[in-house]
Amino acid sequence: MTRIASFFAKFVLVLSATLLLPSAASAERIKDIGGFQGLRSNQLTGYGIVVGLAGTGDDSLEYATIAMKGVATRFGMTLPPGINPATKNAAAVLVTADLPAMSKPGQRIDVTVSAIGKAKSLRGGTLIMMPLLGADGQIYAMAQGNLAVGGLGVEGRDGSTTTVNIPSVGRIAGGASVERLVATGFEQSPYLTFNLAQADLTTALRVADAINQQTGQQIASASDAVSVLIRAPSDVNQRVVLMGAIENMMVTPAEAPARVIVNARTGTVVINGAVRISPAAVSHGSLTVRVQEAPTVVQPAPFSKGQTAVEERSAIEIQQEPVSAFVARGASLSEIVQSINAIGASPSDLAAILEALKQAGALTADLVIL
Repeated sequence: MTRIASFFAKFVLVLSATLLLPSAASAERIKDIGGFQGLRSNQLTGYGIVVGLAGTGDDSLEYATIAMKGVATRFGMTLPPGINPATKNAAAVLVTADLPAMSKPGQRIDVTVSAIGKAKSLRGGTLIMMPLLGADGQIYAMAQGNLAVGGLGVEGRDGSTTTVNIPSVGRIAGGASVERLVATGFEQSPYLTFNLAQADLTTALRVADAINQQTGQQIASASDAVSVLIRAPSDVNQRVVLMGAIENMMVTPAEAPARVIVNARTGTVVINGAVRISPAAVSHGSLTVRVQEAPTVVQPAPFSKGQTAVEERSAIEIQQEPVSAFVARGASLSEIVQSINAIGASPSDLAAILEALKQAGALTADLVIL
């Protein structure tokens, strides 16, 4: 048996064993925490025209006029000067799509069609054939088809309107045909690069260790907190087997860093399980100031030639609730929540307390304010 054949046989066994072994309680598949470099989707976009609308399209948008003339030119038609073909039965649109990794010519992908003018609804429209371009300006797909619109817009003769959802955006399932293959380059490089979704040195080292242990060879090494370099065989089929085996290997990611997320707009506070608080005393109280305005109207005496006046009357009330306090002693997540809930702190009060603990050096966590 040659070395290449032996190498291929080992990875077939690794893949089979990986799929049959039960997963650990806290372990995750490597494919769920990252992906191989080059195997990603690409964004496509294009400009087109939707026709067949029931009077809900663009009225006189110049972009729609140009597009309609371009469509007529494709079929050898030349419109006379001064003729404006952009009626309310057509609309200028932008078309977007995601080109999945490894897409081959002839495969179908979904497209989203959005009006860019004053079109009220794209319901019942048909997208005329148009190209979808990538970031490099090359054509990667051609789109055409009937739109499926989830929104609805109705207008009465008196000018009243009713709109449900967004009728100016539609979707065509399988509305584009792939015309060009996106080169990934992973089949020529001597190394495969696996990138983590979240940068973490510990997790990168664990991924490399898991690959080396389950393949029985020192083929993987962590180059930084995101990337793991994997020495790969030159044969493409063996590379695919290796990648499939790696994706299904189990690894335990490192614990996330201690972090507190505060959304000041919604009052939402999220604390992960790694947050700890060193001994500290917290005092919490609230002060309420209420101002009530009760203006009264003063009428002049009869035949006094006086004028009616408004007399301002204000009542100011100050109310201060008793100050509550608690002592935090190396509290865990559950203890933090119980202590703060016991004193009746609102989400905004909780954010203020955590920020004060951070400033005092008692909160060992990253405080993120959204």
